[in-house]
Amino acid sequence: QVQLVESGGGLVQPGESLRLSCAVSGTIYVSTTMGWYRQAPGKDRELVAAIRRGGSTNYADSVKGRFNISRDKMKDAIYLQMDNLQPEDTAVYYCNANIRQVNFWGQGTQVTVSL
Repeated sequence: QVQLVESGGGLVQPGESLRLSCAVSGTIYVSTTMGWYRQAPGKDRELVAAIRRGGSTNYADSVKGRFNISRDKMKDAIYLQMDNLQPEDTAVYYCNANIRQVNFWGQGTQVTVSL
């Protein structure tokens, strides 16, 4: 019943930008924390950015200054603005929502940065 819907992934060249979005449906409860994770080939899934219900945020060191996470509190949705993308950012990006101490995940969207 709970579903996370993502959009915005794609293929870009180094230095270009993408904006990812994610919205939660199928529940009356508001997420305590939402965030973006990514998984590159041969690597574990890692946290990229997270935002809590009160508005505080945290970022992976590798994306600080380039990525920005924001939240629309009227609807349970988050966005990830990714600027100055680099080949090392290539991965499948997953939206995550924590609702009543249970984690829910989106289907994943591919971000590829290549010449």
